[in-house]
Amino acid sequence: MSAIDLAALASADQQEVQRQMGVCNACRYCEGLCAVFPAMELRRTFTAGDVDYLSNLCHNCGACYYDCQYAPPHPFAINVPVAMANLREETYARYVWPSALAPVFERNGLWVAIASAVGVAAFIGGAMLLNDPGVFFGVHVGEGAFYRIMPHNVMVALFGTVFVYAMAAIAVGVVRFWNAAGPVTGLSMRSLWQAMHDAGSLRYLDGGGMGCMNESERPEDRRKLYHHLTFYGFALCFASTASGTVFHYFGWEAPYPLWHPTVLLGLVGGLGLVVGPIGLLAAKSRRDGRIEARSSGMGTAFIWMLLLTSVTGLALLALRATPLMGLLLAVHLGVVFALFLSFPYGKFVHGFYRFAALVRHAHEQRAAGHVPAAKDLPKAA
Repeated sequence: MSAIDLAALASADQQEVQRQMGVCNACRYCEGLCAVFPAMELRRTFTAGDVDYLSNLCHNCGACYYDCQYAPPHPFAINVPVAMANLREETYARYVWPSALAPVFERNGLWVAIASAVGVAAFIGGAMLLNDPGVFFGVHVGEGAFYRIMPHNVMVALFGTVFVYAMAAIAVGVVRFWNAAGPVTGLSMRSLWQAMHDAGSLRYLDGGGMGCMNESERPEDRRKLYHHLTFYGFALCFASTASGTVFHYFGWEAPYPLWHPTVLLGLVGGLGLVVGPIGLLAAKSRRDGRIEARSSGMGTAFIWMLLLTSVTGLALLALRATPLMGLLLAVHLGVVFALFLSFPYGKFVHGFYRFAALVRHAHEQRAAGHVPAAKDLPKAA
């Protein structure tokens, strides 16, 4: 669907962002706070695809709300963090594939994820228990212990299928999102590298350098820290899984000793995925109501599923040489399956859309001659 087609179908959230950007483009007081305002200034009118793009550039730091002279109770009622967050949630459903599944997750995000986890855990645990209760509740140690309970090939087939499906659905959504904002010509590796730097450092989650606002107009950077712990914790856990796959096919089967790189990566990443999500949930509970957007539930569901994945994984690591290993393995695999299944429909996809938006932003700024300051450039650039 092209940007022109989307403009004809503009939603109420898109229209509200269009309205607010019109006011902001005339004022420009906040142009130094984040990527949204420089990107906005390259436009005089805003298609629906444009505002979808801008909403995913917004990192919801809140700085522009407290700086804005037109914020409520002014009649203009400019509240960019809320308008962008509402629209950003909408974009996840707009571009998702297959589209028919989006409303199911949007209305019941947390419950769908929990039901999926419980259902898959019960199915896996029940199948293993019926096959051989002695094996399910037995104590298994040494290489291949996990696979005495659930064969490796079955595990790969089940989770490989849902993971490939999730990645394919996300890829379709990202292509739709990218195309909606219009074509890009002459995209360079420098723009891609700049976007990687900005995403990896959460460059724009700092209110233009002051810090992230959450509870009040007083800046603080804890939400940025929790985002880093969550993101890099997930990355380390993914690296742990990938390395374990490599070791398996080279003849070294899990579970591994505590000093093994796969275990160390998973342990550090798992701790990050405990502290980070708990911090994000706590920060959300304390957020200033004036900059708190409505929620579909999928954002909260994703954070909870990350936390449950980490907690069940760490419990499995700690109790893997006990009779509880079979039960914990079933629970952990059920949570992981539900997490994979929810990837295309909630907060996980937000990272891909934001990265795509950052790539477009870096390209547009270079094309307009607005080269980032030296301190903001990746060293390899």
